[in-house]
Amino acid sequence: MADAGGGACRAWWSRDTVAVVTGANRGIGHSLAARLAEHGLTVVLTARDGERGEAAAAPLRDRGLPVVFRRLDVSDPASVADFAAWLRETVGGLDILVNNAAVSFNEIDTNSVEHAETVLNTNFYGTKLLTEALLPLFRRSPATSRILNISSQLGLLNVRNPSLRRLLLDEEALTEGKIEAMVSQFLAQVKDGTWGEHGWPKVWTDYAVSKLALNAYTRVLAQRLQSGGERVRVNCFCPGFTRTDMTKGWGKRTAEEVADFGARLALLPPGELPTGTFFKWRTPQLYSKL
Repeated sequence: MADAGGGACRAWWSRDTVAVVTGANRGIGHSLAARLAEHGLTVVLTARDGERGEAAAAPLRDRGLPVVFRRLDVSDPASVADFAAWLRETVGGLDILVNNAAVSFNEIDTNSVEHAETVLNTNFYGTKLLTEALLPLFRRSPATSRILNISSQLGLLNVRNPSLRRLLLDEEALTEGKIEAMVSQFLAQVKDGTWGEHGWPKVWTDYAVSKLALNAYTRVLAQRLQSGGERVRVNCFCPGFTRTDMTKGWGKRTAEEVADFGARLALLPPGELPTGTFFKWRTPQLYSKL
């Protein structure tokens, strides 16, 4: 396997290494689950719809790949608790978490916030809920456990509101509570119809805010884990404009191409694995900024 820069990478993982990939019944998530399994890891493929998830996992198992399916709706606390209990009792823990599950209800050229609450509950709150639930189950191996949040450059501080920019740029003062307060403020403004007056991102606003919050949470979580001496690294990866159902088939690259690169990031050698970093697709280099 090549490393993220294209060089040779010595495998630190084995069949006993467990990777959980959310939202993996199709698109980037499915391709990433397949790619990690092809590298020899045991992959837990999750999806909100049990029938579709099992249908997505079956062909991978038919190829002899070590893939198991478990239903998971990250926006449902009961589903998250059930999944965490199953993972602890049946699998014993995990080494890699790929938070891919996300939704958007906009077309390429539209910007409705009608479903903003669902988008934020899935893309930000759901990801955070699952991550916190699974943190105690990471094995903290010498190879270093890792979390890869599939994000978007739409969440790279493209806000026009000066107070929000100051909040997000003040890394020392930024907290999870402040991030959630920002999200609550946005949802309140959506509810009263004033969101367009407050400098939020102009493109796919609800999706962009969800990724803005996810990127900020990634940075705060990375600092929290690092300061606590935890052997868990957490980063974001923006795959760029990819041809998936979310983009209605538009895009510059395929889900398979993204998965190949995403798997390299997820499997970086322990000595090369950063934390709190935003990886933006750009061949052949990585752009790192949160």
